[in-house]
This record gives sequence, structure tokens and C-alpha cells, in this order.
Amino acid sequence: MNVHHIGCNLEDGVRDTEFADRAARHLGHLREQGLIAGYRITRRQLGLGPPHLPEFHLTVETEDLAQLDKAFSHVASRGEPVESFHHTVNSLVCDTFFALYRDFPDAVRVRGEEKF
Repeated sequence: MNVHHIGCNLEDGVRDTEFADRAARHLGHLREQGLIAGYRITRRQLGLGPPHLPEFHLTVETEDLAQLDKAFSHVASRGEPVESFHHTVNSLVCDTFFALYRDFPDAVRVRGEEKF
């Protein structure tokens, strides 16, 4: 499983529930299309966390990099309806970061033959 991490803060005046609803519609669309396996929307609790990390954290799971590439291609098409879903989320956020992780060790990992 590959996990795409997205962190963000909200633009001034944006309601937290508006952001969560719009992000869920966008990511739900991708899941319904079979382009992602799942997602979570989380928020920093009690102000805990380092100051350089944003308040909201979204995780998007894909089965493999091929599925992630299809999801990126779908969004990059800028066609409807995905363009409207994507715009309604992006227009609400700032201070965004992205990271990509995978389950470890990989299911295909052979042990004992590593050179480093």
C-alpha cells in the first residue's frame, strides 16, 4: 500500500467543516472511480504537534504506484467533474505539503540477499 500524505492549513475565513466536506467529496469521487483505495481526513488535536506542521492531514491510500499515477492523471486532466472537486478543495487551503510513503517491508522484499 502506498500512502500519499497531504498537510494543509485553511485560508482565513474558511470553515473547517466546509473544507472537510469538500475534501471528502473530492476524495470520495476518486475512490468511486477506483483511482484510490481509501482516504482519511484528520485534524491536529489540542494544538499538539510541531509548529511547522499544518493543522490538517489527509492520507490517500493506493494499492500501488500505477494506481496513484492513474489518480494523478485523472486529476491532471483538468476535466469535469474532477476539476470542480479539486478546485473547491484547493481554493480553501494554504501552506500545503505532500509526501509519499509505502508499507514496509514491501510484500515483494527478498531478505538475506541485500548488498547494502
